[in-house]
Amino acid sequence: MRVFLQAIFGQIFFTLYIYLRLRAVLPRHRRLPLTLFVALEWALYFFGYFTHRDLPDSVLVPILTICGTWYIASIYLLTGLLLVDLLRWIYRRRPAWFPAWVRANGLHLRRGAYLFILVFTVGLMIQGYHNVEEPIVKHIYIRIPKAVPGRDSLRVVLMSDTHFGESIGKRNAQHFVALSNAEHPDMVIIDGDIIDYELRIAAREHIEDDLRQLRAPLGVYITLGNHEYRANRIAKQRWLRQTGGTLLIDSVVHPDSTFTLVGRDDYTNRRRASLSRLLRGVDMRQPVIVADHQPKFHEVAMNGCDLGLFGHTHAGQIWPFTWIIKLAYAHTYGYFRQGPAQCYISSGIGCAGPPYRIGTRSELVVLHIRFGGPASPGDTMMSNP
Repeated sequence: MRVFLQAIFGQIFFTLYIYLRLRAVLPRHRRLPLTLFVALEWALYFFGYFTHRDLPDSVLVPILTICGTWYIASIYLLTGLLLVDLLRWIYRRRPAWFPAWVRANGLHLRRGAYLFILVFTVGLMIQGYHNVEEPIVKHIYIRIPKAVPGRDSLRVVLMSDTHFGESIGKRNAQHFVALSNAEHPDMVIIDGDIIDYELRIAAREHIEDDLRQLRAPLGVYITLGNHEYRANRIAKQRWLRQTGGTLLIDSVVHPDSTFTLVGRDDYTNRRRASLSRLLRGVDMRQPVIVADHQPKFHEVAMNGCDLGLFGHTHAGQIWPFTWIIKLAYAHTYGYFRQGPAQCYISSGIGCAGPPYRIGTRSELVVLHIRFGGPASPGDTMMSNP
């Protein structure tokens, strides 16, 4: 299971480092609970790793949640402990830099610092869970220069990276639908990574019935993401067609006669059609909107499209990946211009893996598009539901 493989380094090395540091400041009679906690966490992790294919979801999901939660928490515990170790290293080399009371109370200061790190990490995790469970509604105001006879505006809900599965379930799906319907969009775009990994949880909970409640007079349109290619690809596509939306796989549609929507297959399929090929026969005098899960925004600009909508990056989801992801993408989140084209990368309304976002926020994006006049800078307004 992917989540186990990604967490293996943290489960072993992060946990061992944290254990050794905390053990060093605890009295002997208080070390046993810490040792039992680490042993239990490792046992749970490796039990899940070797038996996950045979475990029922009622057992597997709690294991994933516990191990995933600890993995993320260990990142921040480790960071705090390393900072304390850095100060200790400086102290050993330059003790004169520190006041006498530091030298006299070294052990107590370490205990206090470790307690602060622990409490701070718990607070981060609580906030991180809230950041997933309560998506913000983000309003983006865009003007496309092309005038459209018969339509001066378009309201589009962009919902990407739902990641239905072990962490994001039916309750979340119902919340997403309620948020979208409350905005009264003309059109809804679900832009890839609808399923986190396996299909079975979303299918068992009949999340397709909830998605069928999305309301938009011009329709609901769905594109594939890289996670749709990770397992049960054909079954996932069949399930997506049961949601009531229109699945776009290298498809060009006209929700009405005034603009064109291009839904691309995910970049994971290296044999997907080029955007230039998809645009053959398209009237470029009309506004052209491209929905593509992974942010390949250069193609949108090169082919004269007006608006590119993307997901995939999660804006990094948790620190420090919010920094690391910037090494892979020129733009990782939000509104930007790419040549004449306007683009928006959503952080996603769900999350991958355990349900935490630290340094980012889940979001439902409402695009208020106006036609005619100079292109706008993409002004934003955020609101909590």
